[in-house]
Amino acid sequence: MRYNFTDVFKNKFLSQFSLTSPIEYVLALLFAIAIGCVIYFIYKKTYKGVAYSHNFNMSLILMTLITAIIIFTISSNPVLSLGMVGALSIIRFRTVVKDPVDLMYLFWAISMGIIIGAKQYVFALICAVIISIFCFVMSKLSNKEQAYLVIVRYDLAATEAIDKAIADIKGKIRNRTVGKSGVETIIEVRSNAIDEHFVEKVTAIEGVESAALVNYNGEYAE
Repeated sequence: MRYNFTDVFKNKFLSQFSLTSPIEYVLALLFAIAIGCVIYFIYKKTYKGVAYSHNFNMSLILMTLITAIIIFTISSNPVLSLGMVGALSIIRFRTVVKDPVDLMYLFWAISMGIIIGAKQYVFALICAVIISIFCFVMSKLSNKEQAYLVIVRYDLAATEAIDKAIADIKGKIRNRTVGKSGVETIIEVRSNAIDEHFVEKVTAIEGVESAALVNYNGEYAE
């Protein structure tokens, strides 16, 4: 009995893509939403930046769900999978992700969607638990010391007094701008070295126009 390419394709390849019952699809998508909610909760509890984005965090749930839907679709139809690969290859995202941690959470959501779409539910649950524990542990360790930026504007005559104050708190000058209206200095300092009344003390120096203390998450560009 002779077989042509079509017979081999149908018997050997298409047979690998068996249809799943609608109930299993629904349960899998609900599981994807649950895993996405876990990622949402971990991101919210461990976020260390200065501007938390609820919209970005919500997109992590949708990213997990949509990725699982795509994997389900291409796994049930090999012809459609080839066309979808070509379609997805032309997609370009314009949104810039500044924080590498945000990029890691995006990759986590996509990975969970792929694993769930591949019906590896136990493996997805194990990965979610291990990564969640790791993120919580690293978050607690990083809480011991935080970085701040002190932005001081003052007259040029007050430079010596400002430099002395910086040395007292072991601060690092990130930027110093000298203009006709005065000087602006940006100082990086750790939370275990800075005095809670440092801003008031600096403002009391003669010649200082203003001083501000902001949380620093590593995104400052020199």
